[in-house]
Amino acid sequence: MNQPTTSNAMLFPLGDLVVTPGALHALEKNGVVPMRLISRHMRGDWGDVPPDDAVSNTDALHIGARVLSSYTLADGARIWIITEADRSATTLLLPDEY
Repeated sequence: MNQPTTSNAMLFPLGDLVVTPGALHALEKNGVVPMRLISRHMRGDWGDVPPDDAVSNTDALHIGARVLSSYTLADGARIWIITEADRSATTLLLPDEY
């Protein structure tokens, strides 16, 4: 778990929330409520991203760039959460839907 902070505060605005059909199916199949992952994302818990990507995310908070988190579900499915650079939208999707 890569966290820039231990705060429970929201680090950036999420904009509109969007979930792709594939991501919604994977979340439902694994019994995961989308807001559980969104909450982690907005607090700076980037999930299973490589260390360089975690650093990029932390930098993105300061320069207004895109933020990407990745979470692995119980069945091995991966959910990406991407917040756009302009903070207009946050999307939950499967990597192959990118």
